Amino acid sequence: MQNLFSKKNVSNIIFVLAISLLIYTPTRTWFLRQIAFAPSIKKIENSKKLDSYNWQLKGLNTESIDFADLKGEVVIVNFWATWCPGCRAEKPMFQELYNDYRDKVTFLFITNENWEVVQKYFDKNDYNLPVYNSITRPPELFLETNSIPASYLIDKEGNVRIKKVGAANWDSVKVRNLLDNLVP
Repeated sequence: MQNLFSKKNVSNIIFVLAISLLIYTPTRTWFLRQIAFAPSIKKIENSKKLDSYNWQLKGLNTESIDFADLKGEVVIVNFWATWCPGCRAEKPMFQELYNDYRDKVTFLFITNENWEVVQKYFDKNDYNLPVYNSITRPPELFLETNSIPASYLIDKEGNVRIKKVGAANWDSVKVRNLLDNLVP
């Protein structure tokens, strides 16, 4: 009779537990949050420049805006959805960053979902981030990926200093230091 705690059985049990944890959404979100790294920051000479500010956004829990009015400001754009595990993982970090920088940086959280769906998710998690739907087509630079989450940090000159597809730790010292340098 084979020993229940043989090396093979233990590794199989661990494998099944790991897969189960990754499949179960709340655990997956927690796990993704634990392994999220700060996004990479591009030097100005290596960054792309936003070619157009022609974009209309409908505010779901805030005023609608014309993206062109944000030219010359530091802006963080995040494409996300309530059902997306990576989006859910980074949302608490965005909330912390927003709490500290909302008076200095413009935050745009873009979703295709309606306000009722977003509000239910926000109420459950105590979020108060400004959420928008696109009315017109976003600038081409934002269309280089179909994946979410996709996030961008744009400096006052329109340089994309951070482009991150996938979950990241937006409340990192690295991001905060960059923001402190970009907004006095």
